[in-house]
Amino acid sequence: MRHNKKFNHLGRKKAHRDALLANMTIALIMRKRIFTTLAKAKALRMYAEPLINRAKNDTMVNRRLVFSYLQNKEAVNELFREVAQKIAERNGGYTRILKTGNRLGDNAQMCFIELVDYNENMLKEKGAKKEGRTRRSRRSSKPAAEAPATEAPATEAAAE
Repeated sequence: MRHNKKFNHLGRKKAHRDALLANMTIALIMRKRIFTTLAKAKALRMYAEPLINRAKNDTMVNRRLVFSYLQNKEAVNELFREVAQKIAERNGGYTRILKTGNRLGDNAQMCFIELVDYNENMLKEKGAKKEGRTRRSRRSSKPAAEAPATEAPATEAAAE
């Protein structure tokens, strides 16, 4: 029975699944955005976010723990140097999943998974908001009785 076993096994044995998620985490750290299926991205988010959270505190213990999962020295250095500086004030939610549609061959749901603080387009929109335009209707917002009363003093002032 599989009571309380809620994570996605991805159709793989444990060793294969761990190797897949470690390789995808390395690719995510090095490239900042990867293109994959939605099921793998959701499993990757659960695997990668605790490792990214460890990078906030740069100690030898945390480096060794992250290295035991990833087994890639360059990815660990990138995580603890560049990524940790960008996520220092964030309290979680280090990754974002953007759905892109279905794959043509097998109709699998595809998506991008990216590190939140590295998407320049989203950061630009958040930093500088567009000027708000208001929608104006064709008819006046004032009642018809008030409109002539406001124009009358203007014509009297012009006549003087």
